[in-house]
Amino acid sequence: MSGEEEQAETGQSGAEAGIGGDSRSSRGGLAWLRDMVVSIAVSAFIIVFLYQPVRVEGTSMLPVLQDQDRLFINKIAYRVGAIHEGDVVVFQYPLDHSKSYIKRIIALPGDDLRIDRGRVFVNGARLKEPYVPKRYADDRSLPEMVLPPNEYFMMGDHRSISSDSRDFGPVERNLIYGKAVFVYWPMEQIGVVR
Repeated sequence: MSGEEEQAETGQSGAEAGIGGDSRSSRGGLAWLRDMVVSIAVSAFIIVFLYQPVRVEGTSMLPVLQDQDRLFINKIAYRVGAIHEGDVVVFQYPLDHSKSYIKRIIALPGDDLRIDRGRVFVNGARLKEPYVPKRYADDRSLPEMVLPPNEYFMMGDHRSISSDSRDFGPVERNLIYGKAVFVYWPMEQIGVVR
């Protein structure tokens, strides 16, 4: 065989390899597209039904949550479990359902609640509130009340500036749509919401 014949054979092999490469590239592109569609569908499912990212606007939950913090809320937590005193929740503002608020559950349906110069009493016992630093406390009072069925009393941790159930009353259960679970931004705030 001459050197020319060898080159022709090599050239043919190279052409065949090129054809196979295009086919593999096509399959790779389709696999990538399929993976992207699946990823978007799974992400949409998680956001719609399980977890949703939200941004905090305002300082009423200082020091736990700061203005512009980004966090995930668990949207299924209260569909399968109970709401507890102390939970930080996101709910539709009772006076305008197009707005959402984030506050802490202070009292549950049927609880006897009163606030005496900033000190909160639930069912006759003073509520321990380590999440409210002294500098954020206030001296507002609220006469004794018993929470109606399916209504929750909400308060911000920065009591001196928070607009909460002291202003707009208890919040109906059907307005609560998520439990704050995890701050993911900014980096220095990353952690579980307590």
